[in-house]
Amino acid sequence: MIEHAILLAAGQGTRLLPITSTLPKCLVEVGGRSILNHQLHALAQAGVKRVTVMTGYRHAQVAAALAEPTPLLAEARFNPFWAVASSIGSVWAARDLMDAPFCILNGDTLFDAEILTRALATPIASIGLVVERIEAADYDDMLVTLDGAQISAVGKDLPENTATHRSLGCVIATGGHAEYRQVMEEIIAERNGVGAYHHAIVDRLARRWLVSAVERAPGIWQEIDRPEDIVSWREQHARSGAPGTGA
Repeated sequence: MIEHAILLAAGQGTRLLPITSTLPKCLVEVGGRSILNHQLHALAQAGVKRVTVMTGYRHAQVAAALAEPTPLLAEARFNPFWAVASSIGSVWAARDLMDAPFCILNGDTLFDAEILTRALATPIASIGLVVERIEAADYDDMLVTLDGAQISAVGKDLPENTATHRSLGCVIATGGHAEYRQVMEEIIAERNGVGAYHHAIVDRLARRWLVSAVERAPGIWQEIDRPEDIVSWREQHARSGAPGTGA
């Protein structure tokens, strides 16, 4: 049972400027609530008991938001390398939290709780990556190649004719914690390793070990990276008939 989630929310979100000139990306409001608020409630509904939010840009604002009542135990942890490292820096700063089952999610994604519930309940050998099938890659997709039910490669520069899926940014670890940390340490110690996405860990594990592909269930899973993503979420949410489709 996955009871601990790590949210990667250290970046500024420059594609959402000027909104993020004074506000961390995870506190941008969508549907009348912050992205972080949406995530905390979805995580709680999925059975997660505790969440660690990895912060960087405007850390104090995120910490203040988490000081308010939340639906699960939540704490902010500052990543001092947020401005010079990619997402692997926040994963590295949370490495001491990875001795027990955990999941990692990007802090800029809105998702239906049922998708995460089913993903966390999917049997995997030890490490899993939540993916969805694609017909054609979008400009910034983290592409995934599968070998049956296993991940064989992950990266933004994979040949499109070999990539059948994209990553939703959610890593699930029911085991393999030592291996995950070892590979993370290897990558971040390499030249320019701090510039790697956290998916580089999954890619290297997949090439030397087994990483399960966890096919996502139907529902909304929307990255909020640009203003048009907010519009897309509103449209999807309105079609779903669920309440809360405001600005």
